[in-house]
Amino acid sequence: MTMACPARRSSLMDDLLGLLRIRIKRGVNLAVRDISSSDPYVVVKMGKQKLKTRVINKDVNPEWNEDLTLSVTDSNLNVLLTVYDHDMFSKDDKMGDAEFEIKPYIQALRMQLDGLPSGTIVTTVQPSRHNCLAEQSQVTWVDGKLVQDLVLRLRHVECGEVEAQLQWIDLPGSKGL
Repeated sequence: MTMACPARRSSLMDDLLGLLRIRIKRGVNLAVRDISSSDPYVVVKMGKQKLKTRVINKDVNPEWNEDLTLSVTDSNLNVLLTVYDHDMFSKDDKMGDAEFEIKPYIQALRMQLDGLPSGTIVTTVQPSRHNCLAEQSQVTWVDGKLVQDLVLRLRHVECGEVEAQLQWIDLPGSKGL
């Protein structure tokens, strides 16, 4: 009697395109939510994933320089970035949000650009009503890697921007791009 092989279960690695590292660089001119300042932190969401930076106390121009890494299974998903003011005794106040597409970045990654001179601009995303870019965003080949710098204007708030950078991490064993 022969034994049938069990059906291979699909794992996260089968659907995983790779990892998206989002460096949350800094906030610029964030809204004041406490008496004279704010204690901001950033929450990044994509699909069911949710990550957050550390809180920076009493600073409306915080420098996080913190890397948050998301698993990417669908390049059509947008990333939602929300800034909050940390409060000790009450619910944290929302200080605006911004949403952006990763699709232009993923499309540039799929171009297989090995060998370009460092500093080559591969593609440029223009600010529009459909994104939260405060200025044009460039996908650039830097030292053998593709990076995208973003300056995001926060929505639903009187002022504030967040600067971030996207970088891709290929995972051995993942589906890949």
